[in-house]
Amino acid sequence: MPYKILILGASYGSLLGTKLIAAGHDVTLVCRAETAALINEKGTEVRIKLRDEDEHRSFFSGALAGNMTAATPDDVKPEDYDLVCLAMQEPQYSHPSLKDLLARIAKAKAPCMSIMNMPPLPYLKRIPSLDCSGLADAFLEADIWDQFDPKLMTLCSPDPQAFRPPVEAPNVLHVGLPTNFKVSKFNDPKLDAMLTDLEAGIQDYRIDGKDVPVKLRVYDSLFVPFAKWSMLATGNYRCITSDGPRAIQEAVHSDVAKSEEIYNYVRDLVVHLGADESDMVPFQKYANAAQNLLKPSSAARAVYSGATNIERVDKLIKLAGDAVGMHHPDIDASVVTVDKKLAENKNSANS
Repeated sequence: MPYKILILGASYGSLLGTKLIAAGHDVTLVCRAETAALINEKGTEVRIKLRDEDEHRSFFSGALAGNMTAATPDDVKPEDYDLVCLAMQEPQYSHPSLKDLLARIAKAKAPCMSIMNMPPLPYLKRIPSLDCSGLADAFLEADIWDQFDPKLMTLCSPDPQAFRPPVEAPNVLHVGLPTNFKVSKFNDPKLDAMLTDLEAGIQDYRIDGKDVPVKLRVYDSLFVPFAKWSMLATGNYRCITSDGPRAIQEAVHSDVAKSEEIYNYVRDLVVHLGADESDMVPFQKYANAAQNLLKPSSAARAVYSGATNIERVDKLIKLAGDAVGMHHPDIDASVVTVDKKLAENKNSANS
């Protein structure tokens, strides 16, 4: 059956949105008025490279089976949707219009699938072994999430890598790494059936008889999306240094032994929280992939472009470790470095 799905975020969200409308579902993207007008006039274009082809193919929303529209936060009614996907970065939800929309989503008891690196607090509250009372400092405004029912919040890892080409219109998205979205179940039969329906529809879609990469994979484990924590702590946040930004490749491979130590510490933390070893990605697989990551992480690029707030998964990892009595000096030092740089940016912005 076709579902109605609301996606907050028209940039990265257009990738999942395109996959969903290709499977016959209807999607509304929440974005700024200018972008919404552009999408409603011209649709979206998402470029994905098929496995046996050299060039990316363009998938235009207007040519797919479902319907893609866009709207501003003030113009949507959460109660009209079967699923709400949170595809913006955590600090963005502090914008007044988005805070209001989140409050209305919580009030409507709409099931939510977060596609953030930063797990929302309601999702973290689903982990029995984790005391969430000390995690608020990792969020820009933790109380935004107070109204949500943890039973209606699940988490999907944003593993596919995509970006808006800088010289193109904001309705265009280019997929650089067409891996899969990995989502944990709600642990509710009706909601989990919806997730598996979405998974199957995306799996079955073909173009010219060919498979199209970027799937939705549904997992029983709460911790599959946390496999990325080790990668973020080892590579992404360590691109931010007191001497300036560095590439992920350098962050990981300038001292591989130290990187493996940090990676395995975070893996052990997630396993301590309840993950199975099979939920995690081995260090060597990540290290091999990092050889090709020759630019600073998006977090580092944002910080050195003057951002005053970014997603703080690094701080969440530290605080989660504190909550269970686990610590690592390099994690602590990395958090201090990021804190310091963001404070400098705030001082510059206010001067």
